[in-house]
Amino acid sequence: MRVQGELAPAWSTLLADLTVAAEPDGTTLVSGELADQAALHGLLAAIRDLGLSLISVETVAIPRSASGARG
Repeated sequence: MRVQGELAPAWSTLLADLTVAAEPDGTTLVSGELADQAALHGLLAAIRDLGLSLISVETVAIPRSASGARG
């Protein structure tokens, strides 16, 4: 996910312990693996509740071998 503004890495604790990295263009990339759709909706709600402006959300498929055995 990309949000407007440069957030410090400490914001990770407020954003589901995902990686928070400020980008040179003045935005912040929030990345990592979420357990399921409910976790995604929780993260989106947290972004809203914190008053952050969501710019984009991108889904990246994780190869089954890299993510472990999932049912």
